[in-house]
Amino acid sequence: MIHEEKKMKVKKGWLAVRVGLEDEDGGGFQRFVIPISYLYHPLFRSLLEKAHEVYGYNAAGPLRLPCSVDDFLHLRWMVEKEAAATSHHHHHHHLPVSLSFHSC
Repeated sequence: MIHEEKKMKVKKGWLAVRVGLEDEDGGGFQRFVIPISYLYHPLFRSLLEKAHEVYGYNAAGPLRLPCSVDDFLHLRWMVEKEAAATSHHHHHHHLPVSLSFHSC
């Protein structure tokens, strides 16, 4: 039977990303699907710049992000929390950020 995971369709407006730090057997990666709008958030932009430094732009397949799964989940939580806060309040504010991204 053909393994279907690689052929999974991503909804329009969403982006598949591959998160995890390099290790010896190349494992430790997890696939996530995030809204493309996240890429415009300052936190994700800094991570994308780091991804360019580490991997370059020529990687095939899902976008690879050079951070641990835990860091990614924390980052996603902060972006979602900020999005929820700004949609419920008229004033715009930024949450303090103290994330350090690991590179290989």
